[in-house]
Amino acid sequence: MSLRTSLRLAAVFLVLLAPVTLPAQTEPLHTATRQELDVIKVLLAQEAAWNRGDLTAFASGYKDSPDTLFITHQIARGYAGMLEQYKRNYPDRAAMGTLTFSDLEVHTLDENFAVCIGKYHLDRGKKDGGNAGGLFSLVFEKTTDGWKIIIDHTT
Repeated sequence: MSLRTSLRLAAVFLVLLAPVTLPAQTEPLHTATRQELDVIKVLLAQEAAWNRGDLTAFASGYKDSPDTLFITHQIARGYAGMLEQYKRNYPDRAAMGTLTFSDLEVHTLDENFAVCIGKYHLDRGKKDGGNAGGLFSLVFEKTTDGWKIIIDHTT
């Protein structure tokens, strides 16, 4: 793991662990649970993989299953198809740009499932598709291989 990634992870953990009250909130933030931190780690690893151009490592955050769902302007099923679609849509580093996740909120459902909502921003040159961004909600399942995304709804 690079020094930059390590520092970023440390900063995210400090923010997640700091019990502070934001002006618009009525309740103070809570101390993140191990489950919440483990889900966030998956997203930070995906962000780092994307930004070094490694789609295979990025895709490892998803459950390798034909039942994995991807919901955008249509519904797609299956890990293998998702990975091939990413490779077609992002054939090189320029097309991939730089990915940033923000405003991450993890909501645990039980010991084996969690939902994470947040925002993404893709920064890239105009000739490579221009900037993009939106919202996402991800359903995670705790598997023998760690936390994996089983449903991805991205707008």
